[in-house]
Amino acid sequence: MTSATPFLMFQGGVAREAMELYTSLFDDGEIVSADTYGADGPGPEGTVMRAHFRLAGQDFFASDSFVTHAFDFTPSLSIWIQCETEEQLTRLFDALAEGGQPMMPLGGYGFSDRFGWVNDRYGVSWQLNLGGVAAA
Repeated sequence: MTSATPFLMFQGGVAREAMELYTSLFDDGEIVSADTYGADGPGPEGTVMRAHFRLAGQDFFASDSFVTHAFDFTPSLSIWIQCETEEQLTRLFDALAEGGQPMMPLGGYGFSDRFGWVNDRYGVSWQLNLGGVAAA
C-alpha cells in the first residue's frame, strides 16, 4: 500500500457543492481535480464521477452516486479537526452546523475543555476540538 485516503460518496448530486463549502472553510482548502460525467453518462451530466480535494493537509476523494442507496453517511465515522484558536473552532462549528445537526454543542467535556460535534447539511460528521487533546 502507498496511501489511505477517505472517500466521501454523496447522493443527490451535491458533491461539488459540499467540496466548495469545505474548501472555503480552511486556509489551505482546495479542489485539486474533479472529473464529471458527460452527456453519455452513466451518471447525470455534470455530476462528480471522482474528485480530489484537500483540507488541512489531508487528501480526500469524493463522488456523486448515480445509484440511490438505502444508506448514507454515519456519525460513527467522522472527520476530526484539531483547531488552534477559539475563533477557528467557533467559525467551523457554526458553518458546518448551518443546515446540519449539532450532536454535541460547543462546550467543555471530560476529554476536552472545548469541543463540538456536528453533522453537516450533507450528512458528513465532524468532531472539532480546541487545544492539545488528541482523539480518543
